[in-house]
Amino acid sequence: MKLAIIGNGSMGQLVRTLAADDGHEVARVITSRDASRGMDDLVELLRGHEAVIDFSVAAAVLKNIEAAARAGVPLVEGTTGWNADEAAARRLVEEHAGALVFGANFSVGVNLFYRIVARAAELFAATDYAPFIEEAHHSRKRDAPSGTALKLRDVLAAHIARDIPVASTRAGHIPGTHRIGFDSAADQITLTHTARTREGFAAGALLAARWVKDKRGVYEFSGVIDEMIKDVNRES
Repeated sequence: MKLAIIGNGSMGQLVRTLAADDGHEVARVITSRDASRGMDDLVELLRGHEAVIDFSVAAAVLKNIEAAARAGVPLVEGTTGWNADEAAARRLVEEHAGALVFGANFSVGVNLFYRIVARAAELFAATDYAPFIEEAHHSRKRDAPSGTALKLRDVLAAHIARDIPVASTRAGHIPGTHRIGFDSAADQITLTHTARTREGFAAGALLAARWVKDKRGVYEFSGVIDEMIKDVNRES
């Protein structure tokens, strides 16, 4: 694929490395200087690519989504902390007949973890076990709780009608840890996902880019994983 990457931080650089290893062409890297230019300029920078992957900052997400849609290039949105703007993002993609994949977390493992947690929540729904969430990330992560933690809270809340506390830690170089607990007076059961590196997030973003490059509409990355699982089941 011919890719454009928005953001030249640690995640953007990692996506570039993995993309090259997979044989993709990273034809354009949009830096903060490029992103500060007008909409028309940004559209022209993105035009002609097969997909765009954005790991920049939350404040730039809507502009990047609009630019990619106007350029006719599918966008994989890996930036977090913009949840409040989701409705506006969907309107922009629909208005310009674009394509967008977004998600709280692009790790395939995390998206499978969502399904494990959902099944656990179903089992604990009829008990008096108290659910809780703990998450930890590196000190440079801006949003807290993480988008993944908020997604996990939604997964639990779909089955358990009670308050679900979320505790966040920001320290050091932690790639990302999410722990779901079910606590009672007698015992405690926990489920944990621990990211060893950020490569899983970058690999998932590239997977999403391959999946969305010929599509239109708005998709959550969890839906991409659902399609993959269905495809495997059909083949078997």
